[in-house]
Amino acid sequence: MPDLPTPQNAAEAALLSECWDAVLSYADLCTSGSAAATQLATEAFTHGIGELRAATAASKSTGTGRRALRLPRIPLLLASVRFVAATWEANGLGHRLDPDLRLWLHSDKAARYIGPPLHRPLALRGLMDMQEPDAVLLWLAEVESLPLPAVARRLGLDPAAASIELAQVRALFRDRCHRNHLDTPMDAHCRSYARLLDAVTRSPTAETPDDLSRHMARCVECAEAAACLRLHGGGLPAALSSGVIGWGGLAYLERRRRAAEAGMIGGRADAAVDTGLNEGKPVRPRIGRTGILVAAVLVSGLALTVSLMPFGGSKAGGATAAQDESTDGQTVVDPGPSFPLGSASASGSNPKSGSGSGSKSGSSGLPTVADSTSRPAGNSDQEAQGEPSSPASQQGGVTGSKKSAPPDCQVKYEIVGQWPDGFQATVTVTSTKALATWSLGWTFKDGQHVSQMWDGTFVQDDSHVTATAADYNKTVAANATFTFGFLGSWSGSNSAVREFTLNKASCATVG
Repeated sequence: MPDLPTPQNAAEAALLSECWDAVLSYADLCTSGSAAATQLATEAFTHGIGELRAATAASKSTGTGRRALRLPRIPLLLASVRFVAATWEANGLGHRLDPDLRLWLHSDKAARYIGPPLHRPLALRGLMDMQEPDAVLLWLAEVESLPLPAVARRLGLDPAAASIELAQVRALFRDRCHRNHLDTPMDAHCRSYARLLDAVTRSPTAETPDDLSRHMARCVECAEAAACLRLHGGGLPAALSSGVIGWGGLAYLERRRRAAEAGMIGGRADAAVDTGLNEGKPVRPRIGRTGILVAAVLVSGLALTVSLMPFGGSKAGGATAAQDESTDGQTVVDPGPSFPLGSASASGSNPKSGSGSGSKSGSSGLPTVADSTSRPAGNSDQEAQGEPSSPASQQGGVTGSKKSAPPDCQVKYEIVGQWPDGFQATVTVTSTKALATWSLGWTFKDGQHVSQMWDGTFVQDDSHVTATAADYNKTVAANATFTFGFLGSWSGSNSAVREFTLNKASCATVG
């Protein structure tokens, strides 16, 4: 790590190690290069640690035992990144920041974080109103996407009761957000929907009335309240990250989720790191040097055995094989199809049609020399009946048919969260070819619409969407993977997309 504040004790040393990766991840989203990201993260970390120390000293000096309203550690440090970025913009260093962030810093959305407390985002106020252990549990589990056993161990909780504890904390967060929503200065129109909004979001099966849906489409504050109050449907992580972090909150959430899935949990010095194992994943045995040598010997022996096997090219081999046992009239050495005179093939096709077998394939899948002595009389001139018996037309043991080349890309479309009228999706693309830039297209079948995208930009024409690369992820190496995510709206149905094109070439869909 760079030159960060010196830890005052072992607890603060663990704090610095635990939080640095999160701060650097968000700073990287906010800047235009790795050097600027490291500098922004360092300044924000120093500023945030100073705030934490000042708050701790103030609580000790008062002796009241009541904590001042503030965020838990990681979101407080992420808010420091936003504060330092605004300072850079004001001091003429905005060219180091992401252009979209610079626009956001001059908008009304950014002004809400420094304006009157009652007008700040509801998720931010709700999290600050909670006791620090409860807020930390909620943030680590929902936004940092850490496995619940790891969160329980980090916070000293009983792993068996951690899920119950998390459910209680979610309900507590909803209660705090509900109170803050009622305390927020609202006009009469919004106030008239407050009770209905509370009732609809309490039940996972309740349908949102049309008039309330139209109102939330126009009112940002009521839409934020609905996201915070609705604990079912998987929208709570997005509500927390967007409301507490602000710009780039959803992109940060997706980064942390992918890092947790890959086992890249930064700043940890627990058993999972010491043993080299990732929590939540099956234990994989390590292969030592001896194992590699044994595998090499086995592979070499197998290759030698295959090279010495007869492949039915000689008449002697065919005569010997004819005396061996056979299955359905096919010899062991010469397993090519043999059709009795006037009968149909095993696949149901006419042996006299153009798809008939022109030559035979050995057990290795390679074409072998046709042996006229083993053919039935009705197939004595199959070369003239079918297509040319070239190796290309018989690849993979399929004779007389052409096999299309596999696609150069694979796409996994995953809906990671869904709630009434909205959803969050992630698209992961693997390309077998190196790309200088990329453009992925697809068409929604149910009329969904993309509202926001990270790690890419988008254009939507009716139901067709084209996502293009951002400046920092244009280049893709051969057999490499790139990922982007987006928020969208839906009505009636929200089926997954199954057909994609990468740079106008069709892709296979997996998952």
